[in-house]
Amino acid sequence: MELLDQLAAALGDRYRVERELGHGGMAVVFLAEDLKHRRPVAIKVLKPELSAAVGSERFLREIEIAATLQHPHILPLFDSGQVPAGPFLYYVMPFVEGESLRQLLAREQQLPIATALQITREVGSALQYAHEHGVIHRDIKPENIMMSGGVAVVADFGIARALHAADPDQLTMSGIAIGTPQYMSPEQAGGSTVDGRSDQYSLACALYEMLIGQPPFTGPTTQAVIARHLAEPVPSLRVVRQTVPKTAEAAILRAMAKLPADRFASIQQFLNALEVPDHAEALAVPLPSQRRFARWARPPLMITLGVAVLAATAWWLGVGPARRATPDASHAVRAIAVLPFKDLTSNPDSSYLGIGMTDGLTADLAQIGALKVVSRSSGAVAQGMAGSLARLQQGPGTRAR
Repeated sequence: MELLDQLAAALGDRYRVERELGHGGMAVVFLAEDLKHRRPVAIKVLKPELSAAVGSERFLREIEIAATLQHPHILPLFDSGQVPAGPFLYYVMPFVEGESLRQLLAREQQLPIATALQITREVGSALQYAHEHGVIHRDIKPENIMMSGGVAVVADFGIARALHAADPDQLTMSGIAIGTPQYMSPEQAGGSTVDGRSDQYSLACALYEMLIGQPPFTGPTTQAVIARHLAEPVPSLRVVRQTVPKTAEAAILRAMAKLPADRFASIQQFLNALEVPDHAEALAVPLPSQRRFARWARPPLMITLGVAVLAATAWWLGVGPARRATPDASHAVRAIAVLPFKDLTSNPDSSYLGIGMTDGLTADLAQIGALKVVSRSSGAVAQGMAGSLARLQQGPGTRAR
């Protein structure tokens, strides 16, 4: 209420602020009336820590660039500024009388194939236009796709552009991340420079969810989700939904290639591939590049090898289905600890990958009914100790339900 009052007092000559519409990790949204034009608008106010990281001068400059984007599937920007009474930056958009794609998916879960492809075409046309004007969104997800009158429009180009120009150290200190793990490209997650192919990856993730009912990669923690984007192959769509056209699946898999060079050169090429008739020759997903892996791609390779070793070890000790069938249960493993992965590279920024793979593997092993999985915190205590796992079974753990 305090923020609403400050906003109403500061902008009362132009807008009548009515109520809060919602809030997220980066901003609070208010419904207001544009007094001059007699139209409803949405005022998005950045949270103080984000406002401090971006800075008013940089924010207003970058939001001005984003405001030049004029496209039928991009939610326009009407106004922007700073609330004098506090360190709050804001921008004004049309109020969309509809719902977000996230709300639609919450209600329907899986969309008809024709509907999902139509939404992708509309969002993709907006992204292609923005890329041609030098603007990358960086946070394409169902929450940022609004459904207005049955038409998709992309929101929040302003925040994405302003965040890209912000001081990365200040963003890190404030705990704000650009992008959403379930839809984030590997290069963005690794902190590398991104281009339009990163938005292509995110759009393919959103299309995957529209068709299957969940994002391609999930996990118990943010680190686990990111690690799976970096290390694991994209799960097949047609295994879950056989009516997905083969050519559409091939296009999605290519758009989600780990290396940007292996994706389509542009969003438009991705959209064109989605339109190829299913009886046409299937799209060839390019083989992994033979050149040296990018810096952000090397750690996942070693982590993947580590996971394979652990999986083989678990099978050998009696965890795997074939081993459980052995009559002699005297050597059966009843508890296991997943010790934290150790990063042997010289890159200090990749430590979160080990945490993510540890969390993901722990969650997967917890699905084995007869196996107790010791938590990461208890496992860390035992690292390097000669004591047996039985000593940890008295501590906190995760038992599969």
